[in-house]
Amino acid sequence: MKKLYPDAAAALEGVLRNDMLIASGGFGLCGLPERLLDAIRDSGVTGLTFASNNAGIDGEGIGKLLRSRQVKKMISSYVGENKEFERQYLAGELEVEFCPQGTLAERMRAGGAGIAGFYTKTGVGTQVAEGKEVKEFNGEDYILERGIFADLAIVKAWKADESGNLVFRKTARNFNQPAATCGKICVVEVEEIVPVGALDPDAIHLPGVYVQRIVLGSPYDKKIEFRTVREREAS
Repeated sequence: MKKLYPDAAAALEGVLRNDMLIASGGFGLCGLPERLLDAIRDSGVTGLTFASNNAGIDGEGIGKLLRSRQVKKMISSYVGENKEFERQYLAGELEVEFCPQGTLAERMRAGGAGIAGFYTKTGVGTQVAEGKEVKEFNGEDYILERGIFADLAIVKAWKADESGNLVFRKTARNFNQPAATCGKICVVEVEEIVPVGALDPDAIHLPGVYVQRIVLGSPYDKKIEFRTVREREAS
């Protein structure tokens, strides 16, 4: 099975459609599938639902798709750095399903493992629990959360071999690994592609069985959300 594609647009050809659910890796600006998000924006598809830890920032990540009005719903943990997100949400133009960070990761992992739902104490007695089934275990309440089964997963990895085995780099692994497993189709952009057998089997973070398409995205600019430096002391 041929997994290598020449660019992000080619890797997404025949996959995108309106009103689909997309699971996206990334945390802030770390580990974002930038090339794939740009290609989704350029495709013009609309009515998208994104399951992602956050919505990027204005003009970066999913923030680009919010600006182009292609997103109808976000399933996220943190959205505090995106002014356009805030504007659309307060204006009733964007649906938001807030999900605790660990719960969101587990919902993706559950979807990838074929688990329809699971019970957790996180969110019990809060707005997160509204409308959800509550069940008692050992005298304590738990709420039912459903696994995420996405139409498409888009992720960013550090290295891939030609079979799709992936290695993530440090904290850029973040939500990429669980997101990759929960999509019917997983498209990956990477910084480097190596021949099969070049990766240490013990160093592989995600087996290629989860990956259908790969694109080389390099070179990348290493963006920083907030640059914080210490003021220079007077000499």
